[in-house]
Amino acid sequence: MATWINPQSCRSLAVLVETVTAPMLIAHKAPVCLEMDIPTGIPVPTNPEQTAELLRVLTAQALAEMPDGGDLTFTGCETSQGIELEVADTGCRIEEREKRLPMVAAAIDAKLLWQNCPQGGAAVTICLPRASGQRRMAA
Repeated sequence: MATWINPQSCRSLAVLVETVTAPMLIAHKAPVCLEMDIPTGIPVPTNPEQTAELLRVLTAQALAEMPDGGDLTFTGCETSQGIELEVADTGCRIEEREKRLPMVAAAIDAKLLWQNCPQGGAAVTICLPRASGQRRMAA
């Protein structure tokens, strides 16, 4: 799957998420409403190519759970430990879906936490460590 912007040139996590997911949403058979709540000042904390690959795998898993369409939400924030990015969808609960742990997650030291969403569907929170030399942004 092609991306619109070369991931290596993405410095903003929001731009990377959008450039990876937009072509996937366009190619999906059913309409999916995309919501993003990621401040544009949050940087890509790890290798952009590997982060893009992780986003591709997790977005593909979410879309597979929504063959008739639904909602896909990305929420990002900075913490004292690094950056958290949640990928939530309106597909089935985690007990009913396949949850593959992408190999690339280990390569970028990402931790994945799966949970059911109270309003239905499921979410995976990607915990990415802060890149060395990066400072926490002021709120």
